[in-house]
Amino acid sequence: MFKPGAIHRITFVGITVFLTPLIVWCQSSNPSEKPNNVRSEKKDAYKRWIDEDVPYIITPAERTAFLALKTDEERENFIAIFWGNRDTNPDTEENEYREEYYQRVAYANEHFASGTPGWRTDRGRIFITWGKPDSVEAHPSGGSYDRPSYEGGGSTSTYPFETWFYRHLDNVGDGIEIEFVDPTSSGEYRIARDADEKDALKYVPGAGLKSAEILGLSNKAERLIGESGQSYQREQDTFFSRMRLQKDLSNPPAAKLGELQDGIASSGSGNFLDKEPINIDFRVDFFRQSDDHVITAFTLQANNKDLQFDNAGGLQTAKLNILGQITTVAGKRSAIFEDSVTATATNDELISLRDKKSIYQKAVALRPGTYKVDVLVRDVVTGNKGIVRMGFVVPRYDEKKLSTSSLVLASTLRSTREWDTGQSFVIGKTKVIPNLSGIYKQGQEIGVYLQVYNAGIDQTTLRPSSDVEYVLIQDGKVVMRQPEDWSGLSESGNRLTVARLLPTTDLQPGDYEIKVLIKDRVGGQVIENKGKFTITQ
Repeated sequence: MFKPGAIHRITFVGITVFLTPLIVWCQSSNPSEKPNNVRSEKKDAYKRWIDEDVPYIITPAERTAFLALKTDEERENFIAIFWGNRDTNPDTEENEYREEYYQRVAYANEHFASGTPGWRTDRGRIFITWGKPDSVEAHPSGGSYDRPSYEGGGSTSTYPFETWFYRHLDNVGDGIEIEFVDPTSSGEYRIARDADEKDALKYVPGAGLKSAEILGLSNKAERLIGESGQSYQREQDTFFSRMRLQKDLSNPPAAKLGELQDGIASSGSGNFLDKEPINIDFRVDFFRQSDDHVITAFTLQANNKDLQFDNAGGLQTAKLNILGQITTVAGKRSAIFEDSVTATATNDELISLRDKKSIYQKAVALRPGTYKVDVLVRDVVTGNKGIVRMGFVVPRYDEKKLSTSSLVLASTLRSTREWDTGQSFVIGKTKVIPNLSGIYKQGQEIGVYLQVYNAGIDQTTLRPSSDVEYVLIQDGKVVMRQPEDWSGLSESGNRLTVARLLPTTDLQPGDYEIKVLIKDRVGGQVIENKGKFTITQ
């Protein structure tokens, strides 16, 4: 009998064999007892995400940061922030950009594959990165082709090719034409470096000549070795322009808030002021919209002397890009805004305009709470920037308590006109342009705008049953009192508007405080709102 661990001897005729028991460790056939490969699968998933999912839109800095992460939790958070920074509408639960992006990938794989996955082809890369072109000129079979004048004229035969047209691509330019050629007729189109790449007769002597070659003004051999003058070309068709275009197209498009985030980070690190800064005046005003939403108006102002005015179509024009984001104290983004604005003047107006200011306003509906706003203003020509970072509290208006909106001291205050519809600085039926500096020249009227909520209404006259008085104070002394006569009706049952132009002809230069006192005769409540301004000669 064999015993475990013992050596046994078996003797055959003339042969003695020693047998040692062999112990073999075998993996269990039970799947539940096999090693868990989840970590390896996760690692592969993150590698596929950066190498196959987003290689065309991730920036070098983002890629470096992602590769430096140590834990899966950090990678998951990074991916969430990556898509969040590109979300075109953060107010919705869906990330529209991410959904559209993966739709582009699916479309590219379905329509541009050619033995190579569609997303790896040139057409796939451009489509995924920049989206659907505005128009496409397709020649899927090639064949006879009459060159336009900017390609040299004459007739030839071509390989299959396509020309994609984009009206505008951020950080690339306007009127972008991208030509793809399939010289092997295999379905794999490649970006053409010049217009002659689609010419199937390019290397056939005496065939497919251009107009100048037919006339003997140039030689086809010169074209083949790149020594032809090609004076007929458009600037965008020159070799260096096409190379620059290909380079720009290979750069990942900037995230919607990428520049803002970079500007904020740079300002905090001390590297931001590498150019002349744009000085920004900024204020936030609040106007009740409903029980749970408040119209929050962000107004910013820049000195025209800080802006670069260049001639554009006969007008001196300064161009600014304005980027902003509003976040909660928990860091959740509540709203974003992005605008391109211009300031224009004739040559004669420019001298006086430089001593003035340009003003911009964006209104957003927010819920009551504490927020932070970051705004970046960039001069398109010089690249000079201005950054504003401010915390603010959106008030909660009690539906039964007498209260007011922000008190706005305005440089322009008037009733709206037909062309004001949909424009900035419109509050209800009034055009209100704030005076952020608070400085008025003697004789210039001061616009005072205020909304009053929950004031009692006299049911007999349907007019506000409230007393409102404007009080001007200088050096602690009252210099003017003026009551509101309420010649107009309230805008709604529980809201009335105080809008008055106060004269300054009799006011001496100096600093003033203005108080707007409101007393509700129905409920007996009293409230005041105040502001400061300066009169100069």
